[in-house]
Amino acid sequence: MPAGPRRRRSRRGGPLRQTVAAGFFGFINQLTRLCGVVSSIRVPFAKPRPPPQAASLTSGQKPALGPFAHPAIGAVTAAGFFVACAAALVSLTGNPKAGAPVVRLSLAHLADTSAPPGWREALPSETPGEAPFGAATVELSANAPAEAPEDNGGAAIITISGDTRLDGPQATGAALAPAPIAGLFTLSAGGPLPIVGVDGRTSAQAYARPWAADGKPKVALIIGGLGLNAKTTREAIDGLPPDVTLSFVPYAEGLQGWIDMARAAGHEVLLEAPMEPKDFPDNDPGPYTLMADGQPQETMRRLDWLLSRASGYFGVTNYLGSKFVQVPAAMSLFEADLRQRGLAFIDDGSASRVGGGIPRASADRIVDDQLDGPAIEAQLTALETQASRAGQALGSGFAYPITLQEAAHWTQGLAGRGIQLVPASALATRR
Repeated sequence: MPAGPRRRRSRRGGPLRQTVAAGFFGFINQLTRLCGVVSSIRVPFAKPRPPPQAASLTSGQKPALGPFAHPAIGAVTAAGFFVACAAALVSLTGNPKAGAPVVRLSLAHLADTSAPPGWREALPSETPGEAPFGAATVELSANAPAEAPEDNGGAAIITISGDTRLDGPQATGAALAPAPIAGLFTLSAGGPLPIVGVDGRTSAQAYARPWAADGKPKVALIIGGLGLNAKTTREAIDGLPPDVTLSFVPYAEGLQGWIDMARAAGHEVLLEAPMEPKDFPDNDPGPYTLMADGQPQETMRRLDWLLSRASGYFGVTNYLGSKFVQVPAAMSLFEADLRQRGLAFIDDGSASRVGGGIPRASADRIVDDQLDGPAIEAQLTALETQASRAGQALGSGFAYPITLQEAAHWTQGLAGRGIQLVPASALATRR
């Protein structure tokens, strides 16, 4: 039986092979164009070559291309050559980002730290044209880092071009320990309440800013009324030296976030307790005001609510209270609770004669009774003079923009004038 015509086997392959071949040849075309540009640049600098000799090929003879005649092998070879040229170019020109500042921060505490309540409220408002800030913008990882190639002891290391290196307090802002500290709080229905640790450690000790005497007269400054105005609160945290003590209003939105931010910048923190003034109710400090004639149970309920707003403060300061601090029964109840909870009490000068067996300090003067730049400057200078005469002095002010401006300027020159700026806790003693 005569054999039928034999079917030729197609060498074109399936659709996948055709797609791959098309991709390779497209890459070759682009490479050819690039080579043409390089050749056009090279030609003016090249030596003249003799005219090419016409090659005579016998019938059926092909150019001697060897294995490169195969399309796939040629494409792979060309791609490898292109990658090698790119690598050589990078190695010759160097890293384009080599001169940029490099910042390395330890993330050791992020793995076991959750976002503090109120952190989003503590952020500044978006500038015009900026995308709105949403909950998905920032996500804290719930997993520990896979590896820690270098142990920097939790300190930030900042490398700037020119081999300048900053670490320690300059780089970290002398950040204080995150709050709350284990063993120094108990959870209540309203939030964390401070307690004395089983080892006797107190919040007055643990949350105070460390300091060391240098033999010079000491001066401390408290700036209060923080947390209600985001702009002035940020200015106080970022613009004042860490040794300036910051005092926060318990009614502030995002209070814990503000306190965390202040402690991260190195500031120790006080919590303000609203107390009844002599002109109440014309001057009303709010719904949780401690009343001079209040029932003990009601006073304790309000005080517990105030103290449970946040954690991380080393003590309490009064907000108003000209009537409350003059009633012994009311002050005894107040101080007994602070003593039980291991807190200090720093007043604005109105309760300087009150003791209580707790760490105490009273402001020697309020620096911004008059909202005028020269008047505030004069009060700060008088505070400095008093420190030089008595060895120490404590001033108190409110977070008015003019107060922040004058305080920032005043603190810059203290060391040169022979005065040591210390946190308010450094002046607290038991009475």
